Amino acid sequence: MTSDNHVYIGGLGIISAIGNNISETIQSFKEHRSGIHSTTYLETRHNHTFPLGEVKLSNSELAQQLNLSPKLSRTILLSYHAVLETLSHISMDKLHELNVGFISASTVGGMDKTETFFESYNQDPESGDLSQVIHHDNGKATDYVASKFGIHDFVTTLSTACSSSANAIMLGTRLIKANQLDVVIAGGVDALTRFTLNGFNSLMILDKNQCKPLDQDRQGLNLGEGAAYVLLLNEKAVTFLGLSSSVVVSGYSNSNDSYHQTALSDDGQGPFLAMQGAIKKANIQPGQIDYINMHGTGTQNNDQAESQAVKNLFQDNIPPVSSTKSFTGHTLGASGAVEAVISVLAIQHHFIPPNYNFNSSIEPFHISPVTKIQENVKLTHVLSNSFGFGGNCSSLIFSSL
Repeated sequence: MTSDNHVYIGGLGIISAIGNNISETIQSFKEHRSGIHSTTYLETRHNHTFPLGEVKLSNSELAQQLNLSPKLSRTILLSYHAVLETLSHISMDKLHELNVGFISASTVGGMDKTETFFESYNQDPESGDLSQVIHHDNGKATDYVASKFGIHDFVTTLSTACSSSANAIMLGTRLIKANQLDVVIAGGVDALTRFTLNGFNSLMILDKNQCKPLDQDRQGLNLGEGAAYVLLLNEKAVTFLGLSSSVVVSGYSNSNDSYHQTALSDDGQGPFLAMQGAIKKANIQPGQIDYINMHGTGTQNNDQAESQAVKNLFQDNIPPVSSTKSFTGHTLGASGAVEAVISVLAIQHHFIPPNYNFNSSIEPFHISPVTKIQENVKLTHVLSNSFGFGGNCSSLIFSSL
C-alpha cells in the first residue's frame, strides 16, 4: 500500500434493518440478530410471502426524529438520517471552509411517493397529488440532502444498479486524490417499494424464507432498505477538522463482464477483474486481504459467479468471507455503502461479521463463510464487493494504517 495521497475515513453513518445507527448495527452482529422479517410499513400483497429487510421506523417517525416534513420520500428521510450521523462530530462552519462534495447513489429514488400518487390517480384521476411525483427522480434526494447541509461545491447522483454506492465511494476517493475536493460524503440510499419487490419477483430470484447467501441450497435474495455514507477526507481536511483516522480507502476498481442484463458471467470474469484491480491499486498481494465482505446475494447466479472469481484469484488461500445481506437484506443502490461501513467497522472494532443461515458450501468451490462473529481480530486489509445488473462490478479495499 502506497503511503502518499491517502484518502481517510473520518466518519460513518448507517441505517438499515439491523439498526438505526452504528452502535445498533454492531450490536446486531454480536447478538446474531437478523433484520429480515415480514414487512410492517410497505403495503403489498406479498407482505407474508417474501420477508424483507425493513428499517424499523415509519416515515412519520423518521420525519419527527429529523424535524423534517412527513411528506418527503422515504428515500430522502433515510438518506438524511445516515448523513446526519456521518457528520455528527463535525463542525459545519469549519467544514464549509473546505471544498466539499456530496455523492449519493440510488436505484429507484423516490419511487414510494410515485406509487402513492399512482394509487390515488387510479382511484380518481382528479385526486392525485402531483407534488408527490417530484420526489421520483434519483437526484432529488441527493439535491435535498446536500442543500440541507449546505453542500454546493460538487453534488451528483450515481445509479449503476447494486454497485451504485460503491461507485460513489470510488468516485469520491478519485476526486480527492485528484485534488478536486478536500472532503466527500459518499454513499447511497434505497427504500423498499412495490416496484422493486414486484420486479425482483418477476425475475424469480426472491427467497420466501430468510436468504442463505453462499450456501449450496440458496433459493434467492431478500430485498432490504437503508442508507449509509462514509466521510472521505484528504490529510489537510483531517487536520483542519481536528479529526484522527487510521483507516483509508487503499484500493478500488470497476469492471464490466458485458455478459447479461441481469446476470454475471458463469466464470465470474467481471468480479475477478474488479477484485484484481482493487488489489493492484492498493499495491498489495491477494494473500494480504484479511476478510472479504462478499456481495453474496443468495441467488444462484451471483453466488456461483462470485465464488468462482474468489477461487480463481485467491486459489487455495481464501481469507475469511461472509455476506452481511443475510442480516440487512439486499439494499440495492445502498448496499455498496452499507457494506463499506460494515467493513470499516470491522477494522475499527476488530471483528468479522457472520454469515446467517449457512449450512453447506457451494460445490465445487467449498468456500465456507464465517458463521459466528469473530471478535478480537486484527484486520489490516478488508475487501468489499458490490456487483450490479448489467455486469457492473466494483470492489473496494479499506486498510488500517
